[in-house]
Amino acid sequence: PANSTAPPATKTAVESSSSSDGVPLGKTVVAMTLAIATVSTAANIAENATASTVPKFDPKSQRFDQSTFMGRLSKMLLACDPTLLFKSGAEVQRCKELVEDWKNQMNNLPEGMTETEMSRKLWEAQRVAGAALHPDTGDTIPLPFRMSGYVPFNGPICVAMVASQSTSALLFWSWVNQSQNALVNYYNRNASSEMTNETLMKSYAAAVGSALTVAFGLATFIQKRYSPEQAKNLMRWVSFPSAVVASSLNCYIVRSPEIDTGIPLVDRDGDEILPGETSKIAAERGVNSTTFSRALLQAPVYFFPPLLMSSIPIIKNVVERNPALRVPMTTYLLLCCFGLGLPASVAIFPQMGEIKVSEAEEKYQKISDKSGKGYEVLFYNKGL
Repeated sequence: PANSTAPPATKTAVESSSSSDGVPLGKTVVAMTLAIATVSTAANIAENATASTVPKFDPKSQRFDQSTFMGRLSKMLLACDPTLLFKSGAEVQRCKELVEDWKNQMNNLPEGMTETEMSRKLWEAQRVAGAALHPDTGDTIPLPFRMSGYVPFNGPICVAMVASQSTSALLFWSWVNQSQNALVNYYNRNASSEMTNETLMKSYAAAVGSALTVAFGLATFIQKRYSPEQAKNLMRWVSFPSAVVASSLNCYIVRSPEIDTGIPLVDRDGDEILPGETSKIAAERGVNSTTFSRALLQAPVYFFPPLLMSSIPIIKNVVERNPALRVPMTTYLLLCCFGLGLPASVAIFPQMGEIKVSEAEEKYQKISDKSGKGYEVLFYNKGL
């Protein structure tokens, strides 16, 4: 998951299994696959549940009401659907062209197809294209760094962290984990303001370095400062705050160059108000809200798996009778909580943020819209 250390329940699972037969990698990989399938099923349910009530397609609008949390959650569930990774480049391009030709498609419905059915087809085409192409640049996002690839590509890293039996192995996989997090943050940033390669490398080094320092520095301090028994008890409380700080720092440092360059402000139709000009105030709000959502993501990943393992009788009984299933079961629950918690944490804030003109830079405060009236509210893409 998007953190630097394995959750407490996961560590317990590793310790208990390592004393006998070691980590059951085969069963753990199966559990990971089932978790990915569960996340995909949740996205499929969300899509089918609203198939008959989709709004008329408009590329500048949204399929789900973005003023509500449930609307944003539904959108993110569909965006994080791992099955989107199986769409070929040719299919992505076809979907992009279909969306670009939306007016013709809506005005010339094939025989037997309703407007609602065509709208659903176009919304799906937009989802496929949007999952693979960056909204600002149109560039193809590499598979491991797409929102739809977070669970399946982070899953093996998670399993490797679970299987790590030494500090060096855990340190290595934590570095891989934080590197992936940094690249996901980079590829899903607001890319309308360019960054130099030097700035990107400095941001990456600072993000990964600070993340590992926080995660392992606190653990090392406790192990040196307290007796083995005290340290063992205290270490149970280190993982969560370490992961919150590490993920937040990772996201903030990688995205912070946006604050220096600023991001464009647009109107309700998505048109830039001042082409070539940017708002640093909006950029700071976007980066801060994204950083906060990354911190909140840690809660379901750390608290829900151990809670479910200890409170659901059927799971508890199965694990007690067959301890070898503890690691696979923990992995399944952890990835499900991560796969469903990611859309929920991102959905806390709308992707298109709002800013009152009175709160933006002075250059935006005396601009009139097409009707001659002054703007009251402007919008910006905060990134994911």
